[in-house]
Amino acid sequence: MGLLSGLVTWPLAPVRGVVWLAERLQEEAERRYYDPGEIRRQLEWVDEARRSGELPEEECAAMEEDLLARLLHGRGRDGG
Repeated sequence: MGLLSGLVTWPLAPVRGVVWLAERLQEEAERRYYDPGEIRRQLEWVDEARRSGELPEEECAAMEEDLLARLLHGRGRDGG
């Protein structure tokens, strides 16, 4: 980057920094959201909640469906 272009684009540096940070945060949030280990833990929690009667069957079934969809979607994103 030349001196002139550096001076002209310098006021945008904070914006570029915020955009970069937002992109990293989104990547981390998506990584955690689609993490198979985390989804497995949540499925185990739903199963325990079902057995203990903490949640009704319909709610457990809906949660399991959502978690399995996340798992499949995550695998598709990773190319696996």
